[in-house]
Amino acid sequence: MTRTSRSPVNLLGRNVSAHIPALEATKGMIVMRERDDAVWNAALPFLRTRDNDAHTLVSYGIARALCEMIPDADPDVVLPAIILHDTGWSTVDEVVAFNAIAPDRDGSLHHIVIQHEKEGARIAREVLEPLGHSPEVIDEVVAIIDGHDTRLTAISLNDSVVKDADKVWRVSPHGIDVAVPRFGLTREESAILNASRAVDDLFNPEAKAMSRAFLSWECMTESPQWTQTTPREFDQ
Repeated sequence: MTRTSRSPVNLLGRNVSAHIPALEATKGMIVMRERDDAVWNAALPFLRTRDNDAHTLVSYGIARALCEMIPDADPDVVLPAIILHDTGWSTVDEVVAFNAIAPDRDGSLHHIVIQHEKEGARIAREVLEPLGHSPEVIDEVVAIIDGHDTRLTAISLNDSVVKDADKVWRVSPHGIDVAVPRFGLTREESAILNASRAVDDLFNPEAKAMSRAFLSWECMTESPQWTQTTPREFDQ
């Protein structure tokens, strides 16, 4: 948590910051584990395309929350896998990548989606081995990444959590934001498109609940009724 600047407005008129609980004592707050930060830093050069760095970071937060709600999932597999899952797009031209995942795709670029999975699996192994991850963990992460988009079934619980975190991102505010300029959509069209690609394809009930929560926020803040609310103007 790095956004530490205090609001210039205080309607209460007194400082209550001493009553804010310590982060460690607060359930629901998500931070990146130190061991995952090492993976993130090694993966970052491969994520500087298609908004993949931000997509990966949001997906990591979703995956970490899912791991806390699904005790049998192994965060030591799920979290490095979600950080590394889209590194393979770094080997694909960005315009080609957009066409490969576009709403009107016809399957002629399906091999490009497979390429990003294969290359991502290769990069994952190259990243994780020097960081000291066990061969068993590396093999499982590689297997999850190799097929994370094109494989419609889950090969394990860990795989299902990675797949769900990746898809739940689509209905997050960031996921909906990204699709608007990428495909020239209205925000409503983006939300509908991303929901069609996420909600019904999730494996775990915890992920389905999370996607519903994201969508409920989106639907209400974009509803005609929202325009009837009165924004509060604050003196700066």
